[in-house]
Amino acid sequence: MALTAKFVKTQELLFELRVADVMRRDVITVRPDQTMTELRRILRDHRISGTPVAAGDELVGMITIADLIAFLNSDEEEALIGDKMTANPDSLFSDQLLVHAIQQFDATRFGRFPVLDPRSRKLVGILTKGLIIEGMLRAMEQAFQEEEIRQYRASHIFEDMVAEYKEIYLTYELVGRDFDRAGKASTQMKRNLKRLGIRPDIIHRLAVASYEAEMNTVLYAESGVMEFRIAPEEIVMRLRDRGPGIADVEKAKQPGYSGAPEWVREMGFGAGMGIPNIIKCADRIDLQSTVGVGTTLSVRIFTGAGANRAGDEGGGT
Repeated sequence: MALTAKFVKTQELLFELRVADVMRRDVITVRPDQTMTELRRILRDHRISGTPVAAGDELVGMITIADLIAFLNSDEEEALIGDKMTANPDSLFSDQLLVHAIQQFDATRFGRFPVLDPRSRKLVGILTKGLIIEGMLRAMEQAFQEEEIRQYRASHIFEDMVAEYKEIYLTYELVGRDFDRAGKASTQMKRNLKRLGIRPDIIHRLAVASYEAEMNTVLYAESGVMEFRIAPEEIVMRLRDRGPGIADVEKAKQPGYSGAPEWVREMGFGAGMGIPNIIKCADRIDLQSTVGVGTTLSVRIFTGAGANRAGDEGGGT
């Protein structure tokens, strides 16, 4: 597979995989009532540089080799892990998209994150940068094998059809604040396009645009409908939502402009790059919005022989 295709596939997997897909489930933990001497032995025996501190299945802190070194350099003869740990540490949820976990690693510079079940809030795993790389390599190998098997399937579906007009329609319903299903419509759409033999670079551009649009609907609107019209020369995505609408469409197109509330920013969204990212991926875009009613977004990507492969000329209206 060409280097460009591999790079595109890597980007796709970041929006497809979730933390649970790559995290380590057999977590080595310590208790807050254990001693720092015991911690030293545990870190040495398991060759790790940090571990969650748990009381049963409940996460209560994180302790690292840096904490151990600070203790060893002190005048204390002994201490409890609970007195030296970082209490209420930052964590990830097992259902979070991997791309969001990577953003959190970049933002904090931490080497590891404990992973919690989103419902019970119990400790279910741990994620490190190394585990992300290992998980990505496994997923890429599996994806490439599936791609080879799929090569002969459906790649000439439009050529085999006999009709005046040849088009395929896919429709997905979206529900506001339904974070359990957020991103699933875009993922299902990508799989369908792969089965149709659409070029990987086209799929990637449409996947990014549809994911950004889908997340905007889930975050801000009450509900929405995302439709895809697939034809031999183009793919058109149309999303209509019912929600607050956009007060200033032109401002919303500018990178960095955001009217997101604080709770959206706390979830890692609302940076003002959603619509600009959609514009970069599109060959044609139309954005209409009425305050208090909702928003309609149309994105067109050309797929014919003269289609823009890199998306550098996207964003036309």
